[in-house]
Amino acid sequence: MVKHFVLLCLTLSALIHAQDQSEFISIDCGVVDEPSYKDETTGIEYSSDGNATDTGINRRISSEYMVKSLERRFWNVRSFPEGTRNCYTLYLPRMNSNKRVIRARFMYGNYDGKDSLPKFDLYLGPNFWDSVEFENASTVTTMEIVHVATSDYIQICLVNTDEGTPFISTLEIRVLNDGTYVSESIQLLERFDVGLQEGQIVRYPDDIYDRIWSPYNPHGWKQISTTLAVANGGPFSYGVPSTVLKTAATPENVTDNLGFSYQLSNGAVRFYVYMYFAEIEKLEADQTRQFDVFVNGALLQNNATLPFLGHGTLIYISSEPETVLQIWINRTNKATMSPILNGIELYQGKTLDLPQTHQNDVGAIMQIKSTYNMKQIWQGDPCSPKTEMWKGVNCSYNGHNQPRITSLNLSSSGLNGSIVEAISNLKLIQYLNIGDNKLSGSIPSKLSERTRNGSLLILIVGGNPHLCFSSPCPTRKKIVIPLVVTALAALILSATLSFVYRRRLQVVLNRHKLSCFNKTVSVDSKKQEFTYSEVRSITNNFERVVGKGGFGIVYHGCIGETQVAVKMLTASTQGYQQFQTEANILTRVHHKCLTPLIGYYNEGNRTALIYEYMTNGDLSDKLSGESQTFLDWKQRLQIALDAAVGLEYLHNGCKPPIVHRDVKTRNILLNENLRAKISDFGLSRIFSDEGDTHVSTVIAGTPGYLDPEYYITNRLNEKSDVFSFGVVLLEIITGRKAILKSSVKTHIIKWVSSILEDDGEIDGIMDPRLQGDYDSDAARKVVDVAMVCVAPSSVNRPSISQVAMELKLCFPIAELRSASSGSIEIASINEISGFSSLAR
Repeated sequence: MVKHFVLLCLTLSALIHAQDQSEFISIDCGVVDEPSYKDETTGIEYSSDGNATDTGINRRISSEYMVKSLERRFWNVRSFPEGTRNCYTLYLPRMNSNKRVIRARFMYGNYDGKDSLPKFDLYLGPNFWDSVEFENASTVTTMEIVHVATSDYIQICLVNTDEGTPFISTLEIRVLNDGTYVSESIQLLERFDVGLQEGQIVRYPDDIYDRIWSPYNPHGWKQISTTLAVANGGPFSYGVPSTVLKTAATPENVTDNLGFSYQLSNGAVRFYVYMYFAEIEKLEADQTRQFDVFVNGALLQNNATLPFLGHGTLIYISSEPETVLQIWINRTNKATMSPILNGIELYQGKTLDLPQTHQNDVGAIMQIKSTYNMKQIWQGDPCSPKTEMWKGVNCSYNGHNQPRITSLNLSSSGLNGSIVEAISNLKLIQYLNIGDNKLSGSIPSKLSERTRNGSLLILIVGGNPHLCFSSPCPTRKKIVIPLVVTALAALILSATLSFVYRRRLQVVLNRHKLSCFNKTVSVDSKKQEFTYSEVRSITNNFERVVGKGGFGIVYHGCIGETQVAVKMLTASTQGYQQFQTEANILTRVHHKCLTPLIGYYNEGNRTALIYEYMTNGDLSDKLSGESQTFLDWKQRLQIALDAAVGLEYLHNGCKPPIVHRDVKTRNILLNENLRAKISDFGLSRIFSDEGDTHVSTVIAGTPGYLDPEYYITNRLNEKSDVFSFGVVLLEIITGRKAILKSSVKTHIIKWVSSILEDDGEIDGIMDPRLQGDYDSDAARKVVDVAMVCVAPSSVNRPSISQVAMELKLCFPIAELRSASSGSIEIASINEISGFSSLAR
């Protein structure tokens, strides 16, 4: 329980004057006859809602409810018969305080002629506010909340729950001082001016914040009032109107106490209660007003007294959720006068957990929405909640941080005109598709620059024949070349043809991906050494090529029902040496995270290795975006762990240890369950002595993955593989290549480092195709592991065993058993001899 009791005397406090109406947002929803008008009672200027929402229709309530006393702002409503979610976006004037009173009001008035009371939900931004229900058609239902705005706009959304068409009568937003009420969001339950005459209300200009005070005069309470001014300024006064403090109630029986109760019908809440007291009776010298205040049986304040025309505020905040609130204001033994109460406000705590999308992204996407008239399909917050993410938009999510827009697909959306500059203001967007529209003019320079520097991964603009790159656009020719701009490569004709060829080849491979030839291959499935004629039969006369490299060509084949990959060696000396190395290693070591060797053949100058075929290809293809298989975060994490465990076996499970020397995504193959296996040991080196810390070799490896220390010194050790594996981790995290190809080639390490140094957040480097669906803590740990792996000096890099252990910790505890590939079994190459010892 939290409490405050502050007494404020007239001599210490001044009267508070009304704030300027320019701070108010007052909207009459559905008004049609004029854009704005001044309310006769309050003098507040109300405007139409045409600029605040894109949807809905204006309706007028039934004539039978148009009584003389009905305030004008309830004559009309805006109804939303179409769509599930319809929203208002209200932009806030810049003020010293971000705290706001937000009020939505509803009167049905049988506007639709159905004489059926609807029920629907109200949302504040992405967060549920409350359900709107009605007692009868003439009831005005008011939803009010005190909320600290986190951006320069507020969205109020009406959501159809299939219980009637949502509608709204008025929207009002008022500015509060920062010190008014608590800092969290609280929803109004009741606000009473105790002692106010029935049928009256108090609001602006008497209340500077335009709060609406209703009378409260229960049976057994006596109304009292004064015409004298009562001070309402000072700390903890909360701007309570002097008009409210001028009225009060005491028990009719002088010996009685004041009791107030409130009960919830649908669950417990944390209550926030503000009680206002003022002494408005001039007491004689022998008269004393002194009282104790109890809440739910606990003493909140004892021996409270007030000077004449001074006032005090008592605050109660329940420490635990409660369903009943019971307040007693009891006279003390010293008192000769009954206790007094002037006003009371009752709130419930409101948890609004879902953050709004980052303000900069909202500003940009709203301008895009307006420019291209995307009003009907884009409502509310673009990213939050996830289930209501805008069509064509993908976002990244990191705990309670504001979501960021990372991709936008507006292809085939009927867009006309030029490309709006606001698209360039989506700072974290990595994928943009505006192809197959009717856009014209030049691509904005900022957008083009982002494709060149690699901050925009993919920009697709093809299918817009009147769009051009240069500014101003050159004179057009009759031949139109579709435009596809990517930050992965500057597309020229040869690259386009190469892409088409790869896609056609992929289609062919996909047709046969999971099937063997429709004929019997008469080869013993248990043998390990094969003849050339058997290899031709296995590959169906070398029909399907599945890969090429410096060593030669890889063919798809079948031995019985088992699919295999046959690596044929070219006649080059280097290829032969690589083959000999790989054969020497693979026939002596075996681990479930290494590519299984089924057999080989060696006849004259013809040699081949026969592996188990990995049906899901290699990791590079899966991360490229061209694959039909998308790797989610859990799958990526599992692949990273599998690869780390495979390397761990080479480094620590083999004696002497083996350094792979060419760790890269192309050399990480994926089986039918998307489990990873290290492949291609053609460049591997074996440490001849267990005590060796390095070997000197001729530099070999793949650009982008090559350890810079090894490149400079020619001294190879296990930490060279760790560096390469760190690059692989960065590719897994970002979905980008090791070398980012733009106008200036950039290494992925440099690109990631620049973003992390800029704001320290990982959202900007995560693969946008993940759509924010990843554990942010685990992702941060993987990023940290990757960055320490790629330390320039090998002494600052972890061992691969440490890397594997850290990756295991990224899995939830319940998944550790299945994620782990088990402990390492130490095997000595010297103890394993011959191909016959190779496990199948």
